[in-house]
Amino acid sequence: MLNSMKPLLVAAIFAVATNLSAQEATTTEAPAADAAATETPVADAPAVKVPAADAAAAEAPADLSMGSEVAAAPAAADENAVGTPYIRETQGDWSVRCLRAAPGEADPCQLYQLLQDTEGNSVAEISMFALPEGSKAAAGATIVVPLETLLTEQLQISVDGASTRRYPFTFCNRAGCVARVGFTQDEVNQFKRGNAASVRMVPAAAPTEEVVLKISLAGFTAGYEAASK
Repeated sequence: MLNSMKPLLVAAIFAVATNLSAQEATTTEAPAADAAATETPVADAPAVKVPAADAAAAEAPADLSMGSEVAAAPAAADENAVGTPYIRETQGDWSVRCLRAAPGEADPCQLYQLLQDTEGNSVAEISMFALPEGSKAAAGATIVVPLETLLTEQLQISVDGASTRRYPFTFCNRAGCVARVGFTQDEVNQFKRGNAASVRMVPAAAPTEEVVLKISLAGFTAGYEAASK
């Protein structure tokens, strides 16, 4: 009987072995479709396309200036326009400075000199002009000195170290402090005959000191006559 059952036992054992092999294959090997799905990399998200203008704005700092329109440069001033200053001539250390007048009128002129200290620094300036006959003064002058001048000490002018006179300051502005003075005909003649005049002032920062500037009279007579015409 044992011998007759051998074929059946062999068949059963073979069937069990076959089933076990199938189960192992099922648990250890993934189907081809699943394996392919597992090995396929995840696709990157599609890039968002940003317009060029928006991209530049996104990268630009917030404090950039966008600029502003520049107006066209004004035309150069006409040197022949009424009221334009010019130097008509030079006499010695003096300049004859004039203003363009309206057509048919004479250009008003003054005698001008820039005053310097002993080191060559420009400190003050003087302009002289003739006045009409019958005026209280024969000539007038405008003298401009630095703002740091002690006004209470006023201004002193002398010719060749003599005939010293004191004059008050009239006003001050950004250009300096101004003294507007008048000269008699005799004083004008002293300028014409003299060799040198001087202007004395006192600095506000050093009230015990003084600043004396030389006024050259070289070319004064010719310049004064030219400016008076």
